Parts: sequence; C-alpha cells; structure tokens
Amino acid sequence: MEQRYRSPRWLPGGNAQTIWPALFGRRHHGEPLALRRERWTTPDADFVDADWLGEDLNAPLLVMFHGLEGSTRSHYAQAFADWARRHAWRFVLPHFRGCSGELNLAPRAYHSGDYEEIGWMLAQAKARHAGPIVAVGVSLGGNALLRWAEEAGDTAAATARAVAAISSPIDLAAGGHAIGRGFNRLVYTRMFLRSMKPKALAKLAQHPGLFSREKLLAARDLYEFDDVFTAPLHGFRNTDDYWARGSAKPHLPLIRIPALVLNARNDPFVPGASLPAAQEVGSQVTLWQPEHGGHVGFPAGRWPGHVMTLPDEVMGWIARRL
Repeated sequence: MEQRYRSPRWLPGGNAQTIWPALFGRRHHGEPLALRRERWTTPDADFVDADWLGEDLNAPLLVMFHGLEGSTRSHYAQAFADWARRHAWRFVLPHFRGCSGELNLAPRAYHSGDYEEIGWMLAQAKARHAGPIVAVGVSLGGNALLRWAEEAGDTAAATARAVAAISSPIDLAAGGHAIGRGFNRLVYTRMFLRSMKPKALAKLAQHPGLFSREKLLAARDLYEFDDVFTAPLHGFRNTDDYWARGSAKPHLPLIRIPALVLNARNDPFVPGASLPAAQEVGSQVTLWQPEHGGHVGFPAGRWPGHVMTLPDEVMGWIARRL
C-alpha cells in the first residue's frame, strides 16, 4: 500500500474507486463469514451489538470500528474479518449505536469524535480476551479511534498495541464541506441522509421533543443534519463546534502507540490538501498517502476486482508492531 499503491487501469478516478469496490469488489475467500453476535449493556442502560469471529482467547484480537452508517455487512469489515480468519486471529466489530439493525434506547447516537464510546468498547473487548489487542477504524470510526488514542496518551498501550485509521476525515470541517458540494452532494450526501433521517425520526418518536422535526426534515446536507441532530445530542453547541472538537488532526502529536493513518489523495470525501504532513504528527504516527484508492476503496486485481489488498497491507503493518 504505502505510496506505491496503484488502482487497476480499468477503474480510474476517486469516485469509481470508491463506489465500485463497495458494490462489486470480492471481499472474502471461500465460505461466507460466520459471525457470532453478542450484546453489551452500556453504562447508560443502552446496548451495543458486537459481532465476533474466532474463539482462541490467546490469539491476537482485531477490534474494528466501522464508518458512517456501516456494519459488519460493509465491504471493508468483511475483508478485514476474512483476513483475521485466514491468519487465525480473533475479530470483533462493535456496532455504533443504531447501526446493528435495531434502534438503540438512549437519546444519543454516535459521532466522529466519540472517543469515550470507543474507549468503553475497547474495554469490553479487552475484558473478553487474553491475547494482544489492536484496533482499526474506517472513515468516521478511524477518526474516533485516533481521538481515543490521543486522549488516552500513555495509558493507551495498556489496551491496544497499535491502531490504524483508514480513509478517515481527520479534519472534519474539510471533509464535511467536501461531501456537501457537487457530485458528492448529489450522490454520497443523499445516500447517507436516506438512512440517517429515518433513524433520527425514530429517535424523536422514542424521545419526543429531542430536536426539531421540521428542521431535520429540511436538512439538505450533513452540516445541517449535524446542526439539528448530531451536535446537540452529543454535547456540542453546533456543527462547527462538533467538527472542531471532534477532529483528530490537531492532536496527532499526542499519540503514544504505533498508529497508521492511511488516506488516498483522490478520496472524494477527504481533500488531499487537508491531510497532515510528516511534521504535523508525532513519532508514533505513520502516514500513508497514496495518489489512488478513493474512499475505503483500494481495489485490486482483474475485473471485477477485490478489496483484500487493503487488509493485507494494513494488517501487515500492524502485525509487525506486535
């Protein structure tokens, strides 16, 4: 991966490298993955559904955090779980609240800076495992994972040996504005709001008066959605406050465990100009910024391609840190 990654010639451009792999890329070898679901009760009497693979308590454990509206059905989650299966690792993906197929109970959801929830999820995984633990976050989940590593500082090593963030909008304002313009607004923004708005309305029915139904229905991009729903439900003044406080980029020098930050420079969601330079991160942070890959795409192989080069490269880097 690193800087040498090149997408297949038959799949040019950041949008194609984002959309095609998610829809059509082969994501595992052999038989479909058999995941076991476990429900964790949260401190606020809510629940988190975690999907497990593997039984060896002493093997390394990969904890994965999905992206916006993702789940274990996401192409990248399947590919990383397949890597774990092939290498005799355990794997667990704890779903952010509302993403496991069932509406959560508390008057909250999840957000890009949700490092306290990430810390709690990692603690649950650690309590159920004896071997070494590493964590990978994708897009939103990667930014939140980096925020956890930043906040945890020297104490992070007691939980995780290494972390990786893939295609993460570590400058939330840059990413948020990018997804609200042009083709991104027409395609990706609409796709996300198509699932996020009904969930928010179900949350409003569950907790009447939580926010303005009219303003939510009027939201036409993620900035407006976050202003009505995400920011106020999670203790932020507004979208600008949320994006500023939730962004991992300003705090990367604080990370004290090995951390890989992988972003393609043609990612439609994450402008290349917003990515950190080497002098903006600490000694524990490795930056991979290949020219190609799209957003959580990184396709490989002959048509119709596969998405298994991504976990091979990322987990190869992580395994060397063990």
